Amino acid sequence: MTTTTTATTSIPLSTTNNPTGSSASNGMKVVATLTKRSLLPAAWHTTVRTVQSHECREAALSLAHAFQADDYARYLVDIDSNPPVEPDSDEDSSLGVTFSWGGSTGSAKASPTSPEHKWNLHVDILTYTVASHCIGGGLVTTVGEDFDSVALWVPPGPQPNLDSYLTHFRSGLWRLHFQLCSEGKRRLFDEILPLLHDTKREVLGAEKENDAWYLVYLGTKPRSQGRGLGGRLLRDGMMKADREGRQMYLESSSLVNNEYYKKFGFEIKKEIFLKRGRWPVRLSIMVREPGATGVKGKGDGSTGGGRRVGKGVVMG
Repeated sequence: MTTTTTATTSIPLSTTNNPTGSSASNGMKVVATLTKRSLLPAAWHTTVRTVQSHECREAALSLAHAFQADDYARYLVDIDSNPPVEPDSDEDSSLGVTFSWGGSTGSAKASPTSPEHKWNLHVDILTYTVASHCIGGGLVTTVGEDFDSVALWVPPGPQPNLDSYLTHFRSGLWRLHFQLCSEGKRRLFDEILPLLHDTKREVLGAEKENDAWYLVYLGTKPRSQGRGLGGRLLRDGMMKADREGRQMYLESSSLVNNEYYKKFGFEIKKEIFLKRGRWPVRLSIMVREPGATGVKGKGDGSTGGGRRVGKGVVMG
């Protein structure tokens, strides 16, 4: 890719031949165009590439913006907006339930955490998740000059490094034990992780649960939606899966995304619900068979939301 910078300067072309004898310019100008070469690879605009470990934060920020209003993300971070069904042991009769955040306490109605704190926690969770996939044997892909769309994959086969203590330490996942509030830890460790693990085994079968391409996240920045970028990442994964004759698996937390994935050949196999909050969060389990073409319609990559915080995310 090249970028150009144009500098315009007025230069008198002749003063000695002016018939009036004055030194005034004849008004003609020369426009100089300076061309500078950009260090940003031109292929990044349109080509799917693999995210490197030093790019984890940038990729995570893109996913954070893509999932800023996602029900699943809010279920884990914005707990005061969806408090537990059953109160903790520390109950305030006037406010309902209290949580513990980093040693401090606050009520569900008046959480001590600010919106900025919740956003930073949301970004941290995704940063640790992206990092664990980059360094632990997963695959992170992106397209667009500014990580406009990002996908996280777990390739087929056992992934011992993705689940290792070393990966959890290097990626920062261990910090969630101290960053999540008490209810957040219950939701992640006691509810989400076991449910997603058991559901994947049930849907794919114990013999094939590690044979599918697992789409963990697929998200496109709001300002970049509608350009087909998410669809480009999804098709890249589909090509790999079809070439190997393998299934694809994901959990979607959006009914809109369900219709989007159906256009690529995914089918809903099961609906599960996260139930610790007052309002349950639906997750649709979707599977695509090798070579499936899907329903009529063109996927535009506008949203996308392969969903979970599962394999390789936190230490049990």
